[in-house]
Amino acid sequence: MSDDAESDADASGPIARRKRPLRRAMGATYAIAGVAHFLAPDSFARVVPSEFPRPRTLVYLSGVAEIALGLGVQFDRTRRASAWGIVALLVAVFPANVYTVTDDVAVEFAPDRLAGVVRAAAWARLPFQAVLVLWAWWHALPESVSGSDAEVETGAATEPTS
Repeated sequence: MSDDAESDADASGPIARRKRPLRRAMGATYAIAGVAHFLAPDSFARVVPSEFPRPRTLVYLSGVAEIALGLGVQFDRTRRASAWGIVALLVAVFPANVYTVTDDVAVEFAPDRLAGVVRAAAWARLPFQAVLVLWAWWHALPESVSGSDAEVETGAATEPTS
């Protein structure tokens, strides 16, 4: 990294400097989660609400979507569209998260002694979904003049005005 790029990165603030690594982590998380849909499809199918047809097919489709979107968010060219796709996917799978807690499905995956912990974690997952949506939404936004990934890498960010 050049000295100019370093000073521009410093001017962009601590959160903006971490945006690219956070995007990498988000993308990897979704890609790995997508692969898990193929490794344990029955576990994922159990949390699909009974109103939805073909739970296993939905698990595979959401797995493909998570892999594609997780990879797509890694590249500047597809970052915004993929991040919007993650937002849409998170909204689409929210009924499964609700179903998990309202029908006590989460407890089926744990020993009886951990039922309370699993139930609490499933309930905590519901508001955490909003955090995940905001994280993806942050990456769906156009880059600002200061702090954009491309500008920080090339040192093209403009000097802040007073």
